[in-house]
Amino acid sequence: MTGFPTPFLWGAATAPHQIEGNNLNSDWWAREGLMPGMEPSGDAVDGYHRYAEDIGLLADAGLTAYRFGVEWARIEPREGQFSNAELAHYRRMIDACLDAGVTPVVTLNHFSVPRWFAEAGGWSAPESAERFAAYVARVTDILDGVEWIVTINEPNMMAMMVMLQEAARAGQMSEWQSPTVGSDGAEPSRDAIAQGLPVPKPEYAAPFIAAHHAARAVLRERTTAKVGWSIANGAFWAEPEHAAKLAQVRRDYEDVYLEASAGDDFVGVQSYSTQEVDGNGLVPHPPHPDNTLVGTAYRPDALGIAVRYAAEVTGLPVLVTENGIATADDERRIAYTTAALEGLADAIADGVDVRGYLHWSLLDNYEWGHWGPTFGLIAADRTTFVRTPKPSLAWLGGVARSNGADLPERS
Repeated sequence: MTGFPTPFLWGAATAPHQIEGNNLNSDWWAREGLMPGMEPSGDAVDGYHRYAEDIGLLADAGLTAYRFGVEWARIEPREGQFSNAELAHYRRMIDACLDAGVTPVVTLNHFSVPRWFAEAGGWSAPESAERFAAYVARVTDILDGVEWIVTINEPNMMAMMVMLQEAARAGQMSEWQSPTVGSDGAEPSRDAIAQGLPVPKPEYAAPFIAAHHAARAVLRERTTAKVGWSIANGAFWAEPEHAAKLAQVRRDYEDVYLEASAGDDFVGVQSYSTQEVDGNGLVPHPPHPDNTLVGTAYRPDALGIAVRYAAEVTGLPVLVTENGIATADDERRIAYTTAALEGLADAIADGVDVRGYLHWSLLDNYEWGHWGPTFGLIAADRTTFVRTPKPSLAWLGGVARSNGADLPERS
């Protein structure tokens, strides 16, 4: 007994804007040139042209699933104008996965949107769900053979980013504050995650929920894929005297989105660390030598906590769509992931229906405004684009080949 069911997806994940490069028609590309403190994505790691190599490295290591995104800004560079060439590009990515025996897990929106969509009001515009559904309808033309679809990545983080953008327009931010990296860029502050970042207000959730439901309806009509979305899970905790505040933070940060998953085929769980809540809300991660490159506490047990909570709230099967650590020490990455998977196996043993584990990230990449944090199983030279697999890639591939039997025995 390995603690993991059969079949079980073992893989890694990426996002298009973070790896492809030159996403010229997106809101993120435009924002990179305007916001102080934001590094440009530029060529990124040229994943747009090197997807076959990346998929090959993943498959050769023993992994069986690849979560990647299709870039809306490439497919619909102007409203109502769809690029057949770009649709064909992403179809080739799907075929490359299928030819390699890799299950494609396709994300339809991973933070970035077309510039025209942003300039027309973005997700706050009354037409946002209709516009997203129209894009999704065209993408269904290339989704034959795709069994897993994530409509929107981390809508709770996107709601937070809408709030940050409004603060920037109102002159309340002097420089870009990434949701995952501190404001100084080269050396992220050690309490980056909670420093100056708001808990998303519930009213900002409505456009994303409407867009998800609209996209789900289109996908149900035109595909046979399993449909869900991925939620950023905080694995929050509090001392007993702060239980009421903990419930409020969970409600605003996660529960609104988890409950909107009702009727989905699965819920995507994205977990990296835990965070304390006190009477004032989220507590910044205290500085500690064990903190990660993005300032979060080293808490691999967060994954088990997160999948249990998501399953409890939604009643749905869970797909771990992201879990990983920002570190320059690959041995630490292996240690973190080992402990995270042990916690995941314990949750499965206790009855949580988990369908797969997708590590973040396949590649070191552009971390939404900064290049410093490294999450990848594969290093990528930003000048030559040469890929250098880290020992963690072969290690996780070995875990996949044994379906978890290579993990240490749990006490």
